Amino acid sequence: MFYNDIDVQMNRVPDFYTGAPVDPVDLRFRGAFLEELWQTLRTQHAVLTAPRRTGKTSIMDHLHDRPEHGFSVVSINVQDLTHPAEFFQALLDAFHDAHPDFLRGQLAKGWELLSGVLRKVDEIDVGGFKLALRRSDPEWDKNWRQHGDRLLAQARKTGRPVLFIVDEFPDMLLNLARENEPLLRGFLAWFRAQRLSPAPARDPVRWLVGGSVNLSGTLDSLGLVDLINDLVDIPLPPLTDEDVEAFLNDMLGGRGVPFDNGVGLRLVARLGRPIPLFMQMATQDLYRLWKREQRKIVASDVDTVFDAMIVSSGARPQLQHFHSRIRQYYGNTNGSIAHALLGQISASEEGLGRTILLQETERLLADLGLELPPHERRQVFNRIMLDLENDFYVEEVKAGVYNFAGGVLKLWWRKYHA
Repeated sequence: MFYNDIDVQMNRVPDFYTGAPVDPVDLRFRGAFLEELWQTLRTQHAVLTAPRRTGKTSIMDHLHDRPEHGFSVVSINVQDLTHPAEFFQALLDAFHDAHPDFLRGQLAKGWELLSGVLRKVDEIDVGGFKLALRRSDPEWDKNWRQHGDRLLAQARKTGRPVLFIVDEFPDMLLNLARENEPLLRGFLAWFRAQRLSPAPARDPVRWLVGGSVNLSGTLDSLGLVDLINDLVDIPLPPLTDEDVEAFLNDMLGGRGVPFDNGVGLRLVARLGRPIPLFMQMATQDLYRLWKREQRKIVASDVDTVFDAMIVSSGARPQLQHFHSRIRQYYGNTNGSIAHALLGQISASEEGLGRTILLQETERLLADLGLELPPHERRQVFNRIMLDLENDFYVEEVKAGVYNFAGGVLKLWWRKYHA
């Protein structure tokens, strides 16, 4: 039985989450997906793809806190890492935090480097594991392969199933590409070889990587996509209209808030593709409105809270990230064009067709002084549109017509960047 079934039976009203990931006890509507993901991880390595702020980290936290099939789960976020040596140090540090007895009693057995680190930590009687680990080898940066090989060999020797969860993996790869692209290729080749030998079905070690930046798109732009094509791609499905209405019933109805039938339909319409963060913020604001005015919530109240959300200090950092990250991940030229295309789309009610967007791309390329032949201009356009789709900014709402995937982001973009 999944956690959300248990919570319903206990009549537990979930908390509001408008910043941190959702606590596993409050994660909703993901029971079937979690079951599918665990079944995949029994025999394969996987990549979890999801838009920013749609619950990817909450899923990973749930896997960590409520493991299945006997897995010991070790989870790290690698967004700021710039070298494979840091990657393995982070894995070992997280292993030490999550499973100290397993690490001491089995993983460290016969491994002098790790045993020496543990002795040093015991001698100084402080929690300096990570610092001692960094100091354990003055040439970690040169020896990362042998330390990575030994870590996985030790884990496999125990025979105990271990799941390594690596969040924001594409960010680390981009950091590596900026610092040292040959090192990136070497790391990815090593990582692929480790995933394929032994075959996943016979390997007690399993990998789940994920990120809010599309991994295939990131590596394709670097010519390295062949080094991750063994990973099973498992996209996190968007919440349905029925999920949104059920969420509203739980968050408001569960707190005794009366509301008209049209409130759910209006919430669905204003959200567009539902991003859980904005769904949480909207329902929390509706609850606060009821607390202040002590009256039935009506459909027009949804418009009021959404219009306020667009300019609120709470939503601004999250929304601004969608804008600023394009320059970081797309580069100056493609980033400028992507910003302009999104501005054009945000100003349209029903979205824009590919022909219009291609013409706009060609005009922008000319303005930037890039005189490219027609086939190269089309390649630039196709790459940008593919990235915007893969990164969940836009979706093809009908044949050849593109609109914002989320209603909140579209309104915010129109107000500040159109």
